[in-house]
Amino acid sequence: METAELLKKVRKIEIKTKGLSNQIFSGEYHSAFKGRGMAFSEVREYTPGDDVRTIDWNVTARLRTPYVKVFEEERELSVMILVDVSASSKFGTQKQFKQDLITELCAVIAFSASQNNDKIGVIFFSDKIEKFIPPKKGKSHILRIIRELINIEPSHQGTNIELALKYLTSIIKKKSITFLISDFRDKNPYADAMKIANRKHDLVALRINDMHENTLPDVGLIKLRDNETGKIMWVDTSDKAFRKQLEVNHLKFEAELRDTFTKSGVDFTTIHTHEGYIKPLMTLFKKR
Repeated sequence: METAELLKKVRKIEIKTKGLSNQIFSGEYHSAFKGRGMAFSEVREYTPGDDVRTIDWNVTARLRTPYVKVFEEERELSVMILVDVSASSKFGTQKQFKQDLITELCAVIAFSASQNNDKIGVIFFSDKIEKFIPPKKGKSHILRIIRELINIEPSHQGTNIELALKYLTSIIKKKSITFLISDFRDKNPYADAMKIANRKHDLVALRINDMHENTLPDVGLIKLRDNETGKIMWVDTSDKAFRKQLEVNHLKFEAELRDTFTKSGVDFTTIHTHEGYIKPLMTLFKKR
């Protein structure tokens, strides 16, 4: 993509998503993702009812009157975004491609986290690790992330969520808030890796879906291509048996996916390409 065109796209996404994060998401984000613990702030004189375990004995001895330590919530977090950039992310039949929706979601999360003074990092993955951007702060860093989201050309087409989660746990040592953004159409098992990652980090799954991956309109004989495998097949969309099997497969996939998230203890929501992402994201934040 030409530099001028890229910068124009980055600016457009910045204006839209920064405004949303300022007006809508920053408060919800702050409430949903609190600090990991309590950090020492100051000392003050002891008053009846204070926990005796917080007495600062050094200060008490020096001033000859009881003083207690005051703690405040440790606010600074590291936020990691794991982005599925496999070929299936280029699918879209409604308002936008899944890839475009993913770009906006990442930008909203990044700006919300930045308002909270958190560091942001990104792992782009297909069936290999495509790119790692270490967590940092600052507007220029967020704009770099948006540029990469728009411009990335993955070297592989497939999906391997297990690989991405294992890479996260190996390279990010400090507990982080981690958003895993994918359509989760991965034939490889990843449930165990998800459990392990969620024990070390606070993992949140954002599933991206296009309605025509679940059902096809009755338009007769059409040619379909699997973006990830390259396989091409002709299907008769007017065939009732085919349409029924498609529905059965979809319901099975939905049930298995929900079961995986639940057993792993991972909060999740589904965001559709034909709907806005504000409501599902707000609902997810509020229930945490």
